[in-house]
Amino acid sequence: MQPSNVPMPVEDIEASFELFDDWEDKYRFVIDLGRDLETLDESLRDDDHLVRGCQSQVWLHANRSAADGCLYLTLDSDAHIVRGLISIVLAAYQGKKPHAVLEYDIDALFERLDLLKHLSPTRGNGLRAMITRVREAARDYAD
Repeated sequence: MQPSNVPMPVEDIEASFELFDDWEDKYRFVIDLGRDLETLDESLRDDDHLVRGCQSQVWLHANRSAADGCLYLTLDSDAHIVRGLISIVLAAYQGKKPHAVLEYDIDALFERLDLLKHLSPTRGNGLRAMITRVREAARDYAD
């Protein structure tokens, strides 16, 4: 079963990226991924949930399900491209056990997508800040 708030599985994102010949098409695809993203409740758009280090405003809410022990994330941003990047992050991490989040090689995914070299340095730093916060949440919830 696919976890909520994930537009498509990470394997499908990778396969879709392979269909595009140039970065402009990939960029539009990333933005389209973000269109399906759930918005974060306004009550969670506060300093406690703000991801520091991002060019755009990004908020993260994480919890661990008592039923399955998996980490469930809600991330949101005020920028369209960042919402698309969030979709990729969620595809990689959503609904996984905290130890699986910590073990997942997100850098290898970004390399396969050829993602980081096409982002501005500030966007790349923001993406890294998001990953850091997700990993911190996973550590907080790890057994």
